[in-house]
Amino acid sequence: MAFDYKKEYKEFYLPPRKPGIVEIPQMNYIAVRGKGNPNEPDGEYKKAMNLLYGIAFTIKMSYKSSYKIDGYFPYVVPPLEGLWRQEGVKGIDYAHKEKLCWVSMIRLPDFVEREDFNWAVKEASSKKEGDFQRVEFFCYKEGLCVQCMHIGSYDDEPATVEAMELWAAEKGYETDFSETRLHHEIYLSDPRRTAEAKLRTVIRQPVRVARI
Repeated sequence: MAFDYKKEYKEFYLPPRKPGIVEIPQMNYIAVRGKGNPNEPDGEYKKAMNLLYGIAFTIKMSYKSSYKIDGYFPYVVPPLEGLWRQEGVKGIDYAHKEKLCWVSMIRLPDFVEREDFNWAVKEASSKKEGDFQRVEFFCYKEGLCVQCMHIGSYDDEPATVEAMELWAAEKGYETDFSETRLHHEIYLSDPRRTAEAKLRTVIRQPVRVARI
């Protein structure tokens, strides 16, 4: 049976709807950076999806090629994730999505090394359409966060974020945004196939122990 990160690491991918504190270790991703409203039909975000999944499935299906990745095992491609920020804003101003800066990413299995990633970029570039040189091997250590599961429309996220921040403050934490510690979302549902009211999104915010 293929290894499924969502099931094996439920503390990271399947949190309850009530907020909780979690320590996130370093993970490696394939990532594409960009700016602008992710809802634009032909915008940069949609183009980034094609690049990410092109690389993700090139690596997943590498066992069928002549290139062999040391330690490879069958796995389910992990869910799409995103780091979000806006210049001069702590957190996210949902009313101005056109000003969003994002890092769209998909987790890599631990057996994938940088040289394997480089092979995948070269392989995808030779067989698929797209500027796969935009994709990067991205190491990210997130650290201490508050997180919970959001159910429903992406536009309803502000209420969930507010509840998370209030809960964290009651527990003695405060948000800790910086250029490297960002609002984080993990998309467990495909919006093309899931009713808006049933969309499942993990929301994370970086926190630290509140300063007295």
